[in-house]
Amino acid sequence: MSIRSLIARLTQQEDLNFLLSNRIPRRLATRFMGWFSRIEQPLVRDASIGVWRLFADLDLSEAKKTHFKSMHDCFIRELKDGARPIDADPQTLVSPCDAIVGACGAINGVELMQIKGSTYTLPEFLVDPKLVDLYRNGCYVTLRLMSSMYHHFHAPHDCRVEQVAYVPGDVWNVNPVALKRVDKLFCKNERAVLRTRLAASGHVVTLAPVAAILVAGIRLPFLEEWLELNRRETRTISCDVAFRKGEEMGWFQHGSTIIVFAPDGFTLCEAVREGATIRVGQALMRLP
Repeated sequence: MSIRSLIARLTQQEDLNFLLSNRIPRRLATRFMGWFSRIEQPLVRDASIGVWRLFADLDLSEAKKTHFKSMHDCFIRELKDGARPIDADPQTLVSPCDAIVGACGAINGVELMQIKGSTYTLPEFLVDPKLVDLYRNGCYVTLRLMSSMYHHFHAPHDCRVEQVAYVPGDVWNVNPVALKRVDKLFCKNERAVLRTRLAASGHVVTLAPVAAILVAGIRLPFLEEWLELNRRETRTISCDVAFRKGEEMGWFQHGSTIIVFAPDGFTLCEAVREGATIRVGQALMRLP
């Protein structure tokens, strides 16, 4: 049995997986990773990326560059031009990121699924009562970015970002093991809530990047500042920034989750189902 197969078998054991990824000082581990991943010493960089390959199916063939200064530089790599074609249908919202589709579908009033057998509510997650009213009985998709995936996220349609809210919280792992064991995990973790308005239809679609252990930051260049984690209070930033469909909006410093919310009348595209793999630019939802 290869070392990689052994590691995969061990980490598939739920008790061990949960212990290794959650029963550690999560905040301290996240700060350490934020520092360590930026070390540009060649031996440290090469060893770090080598260990990363043991735990993940890391494919760098689509990366724009082949040499990285650090593990962090590899985490936030850009892709070659044209690597992610964007669905041009104006009636389609596209996936903002590469991901594994998690819970998705219609919102039952204000209740939605975290994972089978576990729910949370819009007021607990979004906090903003206006957004809660907008997405009552609406539609949602949970998109989980694996650590080896492309970490940038893009506009799901031609739109304007009207507001960004930071909601403080913990940094639980967001893998399926933790989602089953930690009640309302998404509502407990730090997150950003990006309210966007579609240019043509005026519908409000919200993207909510959720932080997790080892996620040392979420970069939103249009704010001209780091959206640093570990704040203690909710912070709301008003803005008015236009994006074309598929245009880059920002990136995670490590893999995590983005939840997309749309109003009543939006429907999931046929290929969007729990467990499916989706890429930036592929059809995600249909407009009313």
